[in-house]
Amino acid sequence: MEHITLTFPATRTVSGKALAGVVGSGDMEVLFTAGQGATLTVEITTSVDNSEQRWQALFSRLGALSSLPAGQMHIHDFGATPGVARIRIEQVFEEVSYA
Repeated sequence: MEHITLTFPATRTVSGKALAGVVGSGDMEVLFTAGQGATLTVEITTSVDNSEQRWQALFSRLGALSSLPAGQMHIHDFGATPGVARIRIEQVFEEVSYA
């Protein structure tokens, strides 16, 4: 298991908590807790070794397409494809946008 911590500048604030996915499904789980401040901190536990560049690229792409919210995100990944990872992350961002 690999543990990765990434930090990105946040350009918006939201409130609440959100959960997307189920780690037991062989997929991934994303937990997000909104915070005050100017950063999004992402803690990733993954079964895929040497994947930090992939995660960095995914969040850089998300940040370029829309604003990232401030807060703490925990990702438990068991080999989800980049497409599934993006969907799960966007799901929690959408959920807290309406909280």
